[in-house]
Amino acid sequence: MAGTRAARGGARLGPPSLPRHRWKEQPMSAPLTAHAHEYGLVGDGTADDRPALQRLVDALGDATAEDGRPRTVRVPAGRYVIRDEPVLWRSGVSLVGAGRGATCFALANPGAPARPVPLAWFTTAQHGAGRDHHIADVTFAHFEIDGRGVVTEEYEVLAKGLGLQYVLRGRFSDLYIHDTAATGFGCDFLQDTVVEGVLTERCGRQDPGGKMGGAGIGIGVGGWGPVERLAVTGCTARGNGTNGIFLELQQEEWVPPRGIRVTACHTEDNRYGISDWGADGLLVTGCTMLGNHVAGFDVSAQGTTSVGGRGGLVTGCVIDGNAGDGIALGNTPGPYGFHGNRVSNNGRYGYWQHNLTGGDQEPATDIVLESNDIHDNALDGIRLDAPLHEPAIFGNRIRGNGRRAAPPTRGGGEGVRCGPLSLTDERADWLPGGHRGKELTVGGGPEGTEAPTDATTVATTDATTGTTAEVTVQATAPVTAEATVPVAVQATVPVTAVVTDNTATRLTLAPVRPGTDTAWPDGTPAPGTAYRLPDSPAPRAGLTAAAAVTHPYVHGNRVRDDGHPRTQVHAVWIAPEATWTGGRVSGNDFSGNGSASTRFDSAPSGGRWRDNAG
Repeated sequence: MAGTRAARGGARLGPPSLPRHRWKEQPMSAPLTAHAHEYGLVGDGTADDRPALQRLVDALGDATAEDGRPRTVRVPAGRYVIRDEPVLWRSGVSLVGAGRGATCFALANPGAPARPVPLAWFTTAQHGAGRDHHIADVTFAHFEIDGRGVVTEEYEVLAKGLGLQYVLRGRFSDLYIHDTAATGFGCDFLQDTVVEGVLTERCGRQDPGGKMGGAGIGIGVGGWGPVERLAVTGCTARGNGTNGIFLELQQEEWVPPRGIRVTACHTEDNRYGISDWGADGLLVTGCTMLGNHVAGFDVSAQGTTSVGGRGGLVTGCVIDGNAGDGIALGNTPGPYGFHGNRVSNNGRYGYWQHNLTGGDQEPATDIVLESNDIHDNALDGIRLDAPLHEPAIFGNRIRGNGRRAAPPTRGGGEGVRCGPLSLTDERADWLPGGHRGKELTVGGGPEGTEAPTDATTVATTDATTGTTAEVTVQATAPVTAEATVPVAVQATVPVTAVVTDNTATRLTLAPVRPGTDTAWPDGTPAPGTAYRLPDSPAPRAGLTAAAAVTHPYVHGNRVRDDGHPRTQVHAVWIAPEATWTGGRVSGNDFSGNGSASTRFDSAPSGGRWRDNAG
């Protein structure tokens, strides 16, 4: 179970499926297609349809075990309530509705507040699922699962929409799963299986953000061994509590499996877009990862076993406008490759190499960034905060990064108003994009007790030199004595929000959590409320090394800034804590940045630097 640990073993569930050439030798004890209304399901949105569905699934499952013929339950349009218990699923039984919005299964647990109620489940912990005790030849298609009626006393990882483990030859198609307490589509160990056209929205609504599960699509891997043949294609995950889509190794001692593909999927407004927490050779192709809160694409030790993915390829994706990083890669031994992606307008780094505590800390080997367009990110285009061995960075366009270049500011009073996802100051004249990724503080004034005065002395950092000095910052709206009192009274406790972008007078803000339509936890602040924004860090570079980098190959990149002003201060910055050893840096265009093309606070050692413009 994604977010739980599972075992491989177990006894076989019933007799094995008979070969299809022997079907005619067996008497048929149940119809191949059963129409739900003929077997007691009502679908009126009130009656509990779970007992009738369970009886039907058991009858068809018994018949399939007897004669080897898979069966299908056809469910016409209606709202079918599944109350207080999930349906224990059986091998060979498919569930097919009349379409999203037509056939809806409404999950509820009013009589069992401690019990999770997915529509269907079959798990290792509860039912002994395993490679020799699995579900085979099933299709779930053309229906909706509404999870709003399930509220558990404490967060429960099993409170999913679908929760099956060890599925062979499965197909999950054209499903709409929304508002579940935990993960929407939470099925693990899927062999020879396709997940296609699944839409998940606002799943993980009881997950505070740090629990296991809580995703739109969460798939545990490794149970079938070193190869799991799984395709996830054409799926959409929006506003889910943790991940849009994650793949997670379920036992630390298992071999990370190959054979998993994620194609043409869209992830938006989740904490993470797509996460690889323990696959080998994951293929992510033609996907969009937009507006996620922490990172668009993530490889790290955040999964159950603290094992990061390795050997993956991410190609042809658009990773844009995420509030944090575009790509966050860490806790992996490598290799990993990123080819032909657009990584842009993210609120921190375009690409961030880092390691979380508790996971693999060894240098990642053979990380490849090739032919990517990395532009207009708030800080560095590429930031290396964890060691790399023999990375290859070639043929990329790394341009116009460091957009978070605006000085600190504060304001309040006349002309200041807040919307659900915005703050506007009519008297401001901010650098467009200059506050991207900053934390906005609203209310309380400088010390959390009063609105700002006309001018304040603060420390600021020069964007080019990195030196710090005290400057006087004028409030964008002078605050009179008359205006000070209502501002302080209406917003005495400061609240914060993350800026995703800004114009000269308007800040656009990230939702307070995925799936919500406001940035404010306790209501929209009143007009005139005081606000403040911090300074921007410097320097900001196209490529920053702040860790040990050995034998890098950096070739044929165009690392420059043609913007006005130029906010990408350097093409390459080697920070004081870094070491840069050996390798080759050649044939790059480092010209046209805000200051010197390179800045070496720690000098590179050995290797060859030649034929670089700028």
